[in-house]
Amino acid sequence: MKNILLFFFLTALTLTANTQSLIEAINKTNNERFPEAIRDFKSLIATSPADGLAYYNLGNCYFKKGEVDSAVSIWNKGFDMAPTNHLSLVGKFRALWMNGDKVGAQAQLTKARELTKGKKLKPLRAEVLRGAAEGYIKSQTKDLDAALTLLTEAIEIQPNNEENYLLQGDALYEQAKKIAQTNNTTLNASDAIKSYNKVLDINPKSPRGKLRVANIYQAADNETEANSIYKEAVAIDSTFAPAYRERAEMLMRFNKMKLAIQDWRKYLALNNNLEALYRYGSALYVAKEYCEAINVILEVNKRGIVNLFTERILAKSYLECKGVSNGPELGMAASERFFQLADTAKDVSYLDIKTKGDLLMKLGKDSLGIMEWEKATKMNQDIFKELTGDIAKMYFKMKKYDKAIETYLARQGVIELTVQEWFNLGQSYVYGPKNYNEADTVFAKVSSMSPSYTPAYFFRARCKLKLDANNALWLARPYYAKVLELVTGDERKKDSNKKMVIEAAKYLGGYYGASLEKDPAKVKEYFQIVYDLDPNDAQAKQVLGIK
Repeated sequence: MKNILLFFFLTALTLTANTQSLIEAINKTNNERFPEAIRDFKSLIATSPADGLAYYNLGNCYFKKGEVDSAVSIWNKGFDMAPTNHLSLVGKFRALWMNGDKVGAQAQLTKARELTKGKKLKPLRAEVLRGAAEGYIKSQTKDLDAALTLLTEAIEIQPNNEENYLLQGDALYEQAKKIAQTNNTTLNASDAIKSYNKVLDINPKSPRGKLRVANIYQAADNETEANSIYKEAVAIDSTFAPAYRERAEMLMRFNKMKLAIQDWRKYLALNNNLEALYRYGSALYVAKEYCEAINVILEVNKRGIVNLFTERILAKSYLECKGVSNGPELGMAASERFFQLADTAKDVSYLDIKTKGDLLMKLGKDSLGIMEWEKATKMNQDIFKELTGDIAKMYFKMKKYDKAIETYLARQGVIELTVQEWFNLGQSYVYGPKNYNEADTVFAKVSSMSPSYTPAYFFRARCKLKLDANNALWLARPYYAKVLELVTGDERKKDSNKKMVIEAAKYLGGYYGASLEKDPAKVKEYFQIVYDLDPNDAQAKQVLGIK
């Protein structure tokens, strides 16, 4: 008799311990401590291989982690190991529903509901209803009406269970989004917010309802209200890691990178695991904190995560980080590893190709770099628009003026050129094919777009000078005169202006010395401008009689 009592006592202790461990693992899942939660669920399964609850919640953990295939696999395994457990049946329902087998899924849900009939089994029935509702809400194929019907029954059974209202809010929010999209109307998520707010009424220590309300305002681009509610969530439970992550993501969305990084660090302090470190490194990369991103991603690599995303981060970060002396070499190596890991064209974005081009240029391989950029422009017209400006500028820098002209003209076919791009095109005509007529037309376009842009008039003057080499018509005169009109006083002494002013003044001095409008006083006036800027100018000294 004593042995029987001891057996039941030890069994009860084991069940209690397992229940406590299951609750702790579920809490870790909710707090996004996924590696620890997975380890705990697997430990429970190792102790009790037919533990349907552990299998179901392990699958749910993978699902929330974003590993859907793993979730489906675990739910199927849980059904095989515990086919009569109510949550194993729900897991099978979710697996079938997600794979498109609605009839098979409904059959499993019916079994789970049959299994939990009766007054004593009502708590288990509520679990079934919530699990099935979550499947309807969170899967790609949704049935929100069915989910809300199930949750209404779950609330009748357990009116004080916060999970009921969280899921009800989720369903109502998805429904509100669908209505707004279908009718092209403003989103009205007030019913969802009411459900989320009930969570706090039930459990004043739970920040989860507040967090979901904040997410609604974030999605509506209402940063002020969202941030206010995130603060309330953190005040309720400062150890609830998802609040820091979601606020960090919001801050990044509104380009408040430094504040976002602070929240990512708080998130990492609470979830100090490899996956959290990986998220932190990715956030640093998005925030353009490239040097710190390198250190974090190298640690992530060291601890076992190496993939095309980490290589993408390293390639770009080494390109941008000024604190690494051999950054371009390390970045190029990371870029090459990235392209080795990329299975299909879908894995590669134009930024990956552009980064490779940038790195090649940093290594002095400009021609190879431009080839990469040009490869990226063929991906779609938006990328063509974005990159051709840089490509043309690079050809100009390399003095490949014909290629610069070709690229600017192609770019002009899809997007209006900027003033600087038109100016560079004009210069390319001057320095390359020496097509002064075409160059003059382009510089005229520049001056019409920006009437106070002095270099446009200066280059028009030079074009006219080439087209009127013997000054038969003095075609350059009005444009050189415009240079002196626009640049006056101390502005003439600036290095960027001095050369233009001297050249313009000499030309105009020559005009009044040799044209039909001879005027010795004006000759001296213009050469005085030259002398004031360059007292060593021999021509100015000669005209002014200075020895």
